[in-house]
Amino acid sequence: MTSDRVAPSRMLRALFGFTAAQVTLVVAAALIMQRLVWTDPASAGAVRASAWLAVVVQLFTFAIAMLVARTQVIAGWGLGVLLRFATVAFWGFVGAEALGLPSTPALMSLVVFFFVSTLVEPIFLNAN
Repeated sequence: MTSDRVAPSRMLRALFGFTAAQVTLVVAAALIMQRLVWTDPASAGAVRASAWLAVVVQLFTFAIAMLVARTQVIAGWGLGVLLRFATVAFWGFVGAEALGLPSTPALMSLVVFFFVSTLVEPIFLNAN
């Protein structure tokens, strides 16, 4: 008898692996942006805030994708895309302004962080 369920230890290993890879990529991208693109303190703060937001949202979307990947691949992928899009919209219309962050570095860096961390997501979803 086969099961579509994945062992919790494999799921945790995939989640920890994704987290490590994602944080490494986001930190590297943030350092590059803070040193070469947005060097003033306000913009660097916006990049750091976007990095934190991207890590949290990506962990949540990866967990959702892991839970539904075996049975509803497209639904999990679509939900992740919708959540990322909603996060960018919220960050652009409300979040960055409410925190007094410059909008261009906040939005551009968030999109870059989502992009680079999404590149490694399939590696860990397939290992699951």
